[in-house]
Amino acid sequence: MAYKIIASQCTVCGACEFECPNAAIRLKNDIYLIDPKKCTECEGSFDAPQCDAVCPVPGTCIPAGN
Repeated sequence: MAYKIIASQCTVCGACEFECPNAAIRLKNDIYLIDPKKCTECEGSFDAPQCDAVCPVPGTCIPAGN
């Protein structure tokens, strides 16, 4: 499973883009998107998804199944 960014909550701060070990997060049309093909939820690199850990707005980066 991958993570997704709730666009309506995102402040476009960019913190998540630089923390992603898989370069799965990119800015497109002033909205950050997570490429589900690249997102591994940081398994093998970190204990928790880094996009969620560094995001200043709780609940903005969530599992895509939610």
